Amino acid sequence: MEVVKQITTEQLEKVVNQQKDLQALLTNIGVAESQKHSFLHQLADVNKAIEDFKMELQDQYGAININLADGSYDFMEEQNTEAEVVEVEEVN
Repeated sequence: MEVVKQITTEQLEKVVNQQKDLQALLTNIGVAESQKHSFLHQLADVNKAIEDFKMELQDQYGAININLADGSYDFMEEQNTEAEVVEVEEVN
């Protein structure tokens, strides 16, 4: 008859508990990754809505900077698409 080799009950319990902890963590990581994926889609939707509304505001008011505290706005300076030449004066 063959002798069965076994670890102690305490060791087996520790190994089983460690495996349960590992599986729980892996499950939680999967849930978190799934939530992250969902949040990234929501973020993209919000960014698109922001850009769409910016275009609506720009069509109505032109290029403006809005004060989010009170809704007032200032016109933005137009940016040249051509490279600007910067002149530097030599100081003597």
